Amino acid sequence: MKNIVAAPVANFTDLLLDAVCMVDAGGRFVFVSAACERIFGYTQQEMIGKLMIDLVAPADRERTLAAARNIMNGESHIHFENRYLRKDGSIAHIMWSARWSEPDQLRVAVARDVTLLKQAQALQAVLYAISEAAQASDDLVDLFQRSHAIIGDLLPASGFGVALLDTAGQHLHFAYYVDGGMPSNASLTRVLCEEVVRRAAPLLLKSGSSEALPAQLQAAANSMTGGALAVPLKTPEGIVGVIVLCTGTEGASYMAHDRDLLLFVADQLAAAIQRKRLHAQMHFMAMYDELTRLPNRRLLYDRLDTALARARRQQEGLSLLFIDLNRFKLVNDSYGHACGDLLLRQVARRIAFCLRDSDTLARLGGDEFVVLLENSALPSNAGLVVDKIHLALAALVDLGEGIQLQVSVSIGIAHYPEHGDNRQALMSHADERMYASKAVAAEAGSGD
Repeated sequence: MKNIVAAPVANFTDLLLDAVCMVDAGGRFVFVSAACERIFGYTQQEMIGKLMIDLVAPADRERTLAAARNIMNGESHIHFENRYLRKDGSIAHIMWSARWSEPDQLRVAVARDVTLLKQAQALQAVLYAISEAAQASDDLVDLFQRSHAIIGDLLPASGFGVALLDTAGQHLHFAYYVDGGMPSNASLTRVLCEEVVRRAAPLLLKSGSSEALPAQLQAAANSMTGGALAVPLKTPEGIVGVIVLCTGTEGASYMAHDRDLLLFVADQLAAAIQRKRLHAQMHFMAMYDELTRLPNRRLLYDRLDTALARARRQQEGLSLLFIDLNRFKLVNDSYGHACGDLLLRQVARRIAFCLRDSDTLARLGGDEFVVLLENSALPSNAGLVVDKIHLALAALVDLGEGIQLQVSVSIGIAHYPEHGDNRQALMSHADERMYASKAVAAEAGSGD
């Protein structure tokens, strides 16, 4: 009678979407329903006799064995979750309900494949995590470090890099790179990223791949112990870079679903990069002069106020140099504003060469510049800087098309605390001294 009933029951279990498994006391499968092939990729015949634990993902084996011992001790397990390795090497997330049958000396379990649910949850978590990372990170490098940790919770990512395209969209540079089994070296990884940009599509790199690859990448793929995966960072305006991962584990490679997951992550990361870049651009436009890339009036005032507060606290001096080009209007009128702009950039570059890294050179507008000299213990130090600036500008300025100009500047100096103890007083004094210098230059025939 028992055998007569067992056959129909076995047939009925094959109709279930969930898998029914029976494992003996030694941990080997003795019965699996037809759903196992859909879930695990192995046929029923292939699974019978296999050790259950060999199919469990290595990271989950210890707690799976502990759960099996509890079941054999009479405890029922409901909704126990672990991960299995499918026949194709991909991961299956399984939710189990199991109990021990003492008369039959078998663990009887029902397995539900919750991989799609876990992937949906992971995508939602990634969306939130990258959004949080973008808000919390100070810059792009910090964002990429946080993203590395986020992605590492989803995919093997011992090697991780983010290569960004320059503003012209021509050249890649690694803004973040962790060598954890990356293809041979950074230069080869760059070739992989360049190929992804060229294709505007993701690329899986693994041993034995049949995909047509450039010779360098094909050789790298054949010699790899693990696998690499690179996907483009796309925005509505185009590709801004590439994100590349490496498993760093022998025999482990990425699958199609890993590629799809990383593409989703890349979309979120690309949007975050664009937001960061837009924020940085807006900050730059608010604080820097577009033509010379120098601090503008707003940033100069902020730095000057901070420097004054520090000078008062530490009882130190500082100096301001107010600089104005002589006869600049004549340059614009004679050669055009394009030449005038080029002249301003070259003058700014020469003045900057005369300063320390701790000094500030700002453009107020037009042909007016201001230099802030901090930690200037003696007023004579400012005079030395003025001499260096005049000397730096003594050489002819080449504006192209055969145009070479001799330029000069008028400079006014103000010292703290001799000429004022606040920004307005110092700026006013330096401005007055500059106009006095310009008057002298005009009498000599070189002023405006």
